[in-house]
Amino acid sequence: MESFTSKKDTILMNFDDFGEFSTKKLIIATNGFANDLFPTNDMKPARAQVLITKPIHNLKLKGTFHLDRGYYYFRNIDNRILLGGGRNLAFETETTTLLETTPLIQSRLEDLLKTTIIPNTPFEIEHRWSGIMGVGLQKKPIVTQVDENVFCGVRLGGMGVAIGSSVGNELATLASS
Repeated sequence: MESFTSKKDTILMNFDDFGEFSTKKLIIATNGFANDLFPTNDMKPARAQVLITKPIHNLKLKGTFHLDRGYYYFRNIDNRILLGGGRNLAFETETTTLLETTPLIQSRLEDLLKTTIIPNTPFEIEHRWSGIMGVGLQKKPIVTQVDENVFCGVRLGGMGVAIGSSVGNELATLASS
């Protein structure tokens, strides 16, 4: 959705590729991309870069771990290591909605694998990607009414998977009242 307009009991949504659609209520849950629809000073985008290894034979690592004040996290998924983080290396560059990876952060992630997480263990990277979080000065999500019949649930930080369903429930309650 590129934009929306509230008109009485109807919300008009404009999609560049699909044209205009209407609805009676609109819930915006685009997290770090929400500023494109309604700018707010309470949230900005934060790119999170991630990689995952190919399966590693006899990987003993179990659990979810965080390093460097939470700027890095990793866990075992099907004998692979999922590792992400590093935006603290380039806060300004990583305050973006561009879905791409950078050599600076990806090389740091690989270095952490080699020197700290699984030293002396051969590995290959299977895939790299990035995602966009919504972050702000407060850690609490923004769940609010933006306009008549328009609601948002954003600024989930790095906790979208963990708290997304709870935020969704709050939004549903707010929109149905």
